[in-house]
Amino acid sequence: MLMDRFDNTLNLLMFLVFTGFAVASFVIAAMVREDAYRAADKQTKKFWLILLGVNLALNLFLPDMLFLLIAGLIAAIVFMVDVRPALKQVMGGGGGRRGGGSSSDGPYGPYNGGR
Repeated sequence: MLMDRFDNTLNLLMFLVFTGFAVASFVIAAMVREDAYRAADKQTKKFWLILLGVNLALNLFLPDMLFLLIAGLIAAIVFMVDVRPALKQVMGGGGGRRGGGSSSDGPYGPYNGGR
């Protein structure tokens, strides 16, 4: 009884995490312009929308196919950690700095080499 409850809770948690990640990656992929994909030298927007859309559909309609869900999760992770940062850089949102700044800026402002 306790193991059944644990299994059900774990399955629900995996479903929510996998599906949430699939939705987030699909929405982000859909919001970026097509030319940004070409400029970042990544696959086309259509390719990523199809791949991430299939992943989302698998999460929603075949949640018991763990092997396919893990493959889809890997595709979504690749998009989020490789493609998305490249797209942000091409579109001018890369680097993580809010005020612009230069490459020699430290956490408290410009670094001048002790001068």
